[in-house]
Order: sequence, then C-alpha cells, then structure tokens
Amino acid sequence: MKKNQKFVDKTYKLKRDAAPLSFMLASRHTKRYPLLWFDENTGENRALRYSRNQKSVFEDEQDGNAILEPIIFEDGFLNVPKNNQVLQKFLSLHPQNGIKFEEVNLERDAKEDVEYLNLEVDALIEARALTIDQVENLCRVMFSMNTDKYTTAELKRDILVYAKNDPAGFLTSLRDPGLQLQSKVQQFLDSKLIVFKNKRKDVHFNLKANKKRMVSIPFGEDPLYVISSFLQTDEGIEVLELLEGKLELV
Repeated sequence: MKKNQKFVDKTYKLKRDAAPLSFMLASRHTKRYPLLWFDENTGENRALRYSRNQKSVFEDEQDGNAILEPIIFEDGFLNVPKNNQVLQKFLSLHPQNGIKFEEVNLERDAKEDVEYLNLEVDALIEARALTIDQVENLCRVMFSMNTDKYTTAELKRDILVYAKNDPAGFLTSLRDPGLQLQSKVQQFLDSKLIVFKNKRKDVHFNLKANKKRMVSIPFGEDPLYVISSFLQTDEGIEVLELLEGKLELV
C-alpha cells in the first residue's frame, strides 16, 4: 500500500436516467452471473466475491467464514464509506463498472456538463444563423417535412428545438455534404415527380411520358440516401438535371 494514501468515502450511481427505487448488484461469481477479473500477470480469470469480513475480494483468497452481504443501490445511488475498502475494491473490479454503474466524480461530471453546454450553445448559434433555404433543406431531410405546408417561424422553431435536444447530431447533419442533394430528392418526392411503389421497395418516375422504375431501395436502407447516391452516378446526373428542370415548372 502506498504511503500517505488517503481513504475517502465514495458514491456510485447507476448509469441511466430513470434508476429503479432499489437495485441489487451481483456480489458473487455464479454461472448465471459470472463475476470474473482477468489477472494480467498470471493470465487467469479470478472469481470475485464481496464479503465484508474478508480482506480480499478474490474468492480464492478468502477463508471459509465469508459472510455475504447484498449490494443495494437506493434511488440509483450507493454510498460506500472509507472504512469499507473491501467493497470499494470489489466495485472497482466489478465487470459492470462503467457499464451498469460508475463512481460519482464531481469534477469529471462538471467537465462533461460544460462540454455538453458549450456544444449546445454552438449548435443553437449555428441554427439561428441558418438561411431560410438551409432551414427548409434540413426540415425536408431530417423530418421528411413538406416545407410548403409550414410557416417560416414553425420551421425555424423545429430546427432550434432539434439543435437544443441533439446538438451533436444537428452539427453533424449540418456538415453533411449530401444534405443539399437529399433535400432536393425530398422536393422531387413532395412534388410527385418521383413516387414510391411496391410497398416503398421501388422508386418510379411519375412524368407524363415516363412511369418507369428509377431505382430499387434495398431492405433497411434510407431511401433518400439511396436515391441521392443514384443521382450522383453517370446515369443519375442526367436524371437529376431532368427532374430539376421539371421541378422549376411545378
């Protein structure tokens, strides 16, 4: 043990927004709930078991008088005093540490909050500076909205709410080079220049002289992405020019 090591009380929290009133964490290795720690020195997996009357958290180092105690999070939190170093050690090695629960770190949490708030501010500034054309493009692509049916204020409001609720996603979308083309595709769909058929598996032209299939949508793929990708091919560029010309006449 290091000299002058300070022992402190620690608090742990469940890693989800809606924590149950009471949650019991697995405290011993079983076949149903394996609690194993990989020893880098020996290359072995060692079974963990929490027992307050033992000096070690490893089952192979405990004697036959181990008294098992439940580990219970109340309202999503667990307080472990400094005089229970065995439990603090057990939680640090627990396979669910960082997945199901984590130690409360006020400095780290504050830094994460500041980073998120700065990201939110950046997103809102970007959203407020968008032109109406950019706002309409985003609404068409992100929300599949027919922007002709909404007022400018409604569109700007939806974009600001989106930027506030998902700043990272908003900024990523804003920098997507394919966004403008996908917005154009949505306009083609809104104007019925192209239509879905066969339960949205195919996209067909909907022109007076052309009702042929333009492209098929593979299962699970985003239609806007598939159509945009097609319109960037050698064949698709001519189709794009044709549809843009028709769109101006609508």
